[in-house]
Amino acid sequence: MTENQWFSLLGLANRARKVISGEELSIKEIRSGKAKLILLSKDASQNTAKKITDKCNSYMVPLKMVENRHLLGRAIGKEARVVVAVLDDGFAKKLVSLLD
Repeated sequence: MTENQWFSLLGLANRARKVISGEELSIKEIRSGKAKLILLSKDASQNTAKKITDKCNSYMVPLKMVENRHLLGRAIGKEARVVVAVLDDGFAKKLVSLLD
């Protein structure tokens, strides 16, 4: 998988307003059933990683790991981001296939 493909796709999803970032907002979207995919940076704190992983498991939301918070943030044109929720089925499916 090339880094650029998922990176640009996430940027596109963000421009389409189908992405939300931040731990609390992502958890809210998981609970509401709107989150179709969660991207978690590998350098997230243990506490955050556990909280997000547990939520994804209990609500059956796919979870993918991304190299680091700076990469994840840059993909959506923001500062470092630890958690990003993708709110669109199409983008989520494509991202999952690119990140596998």
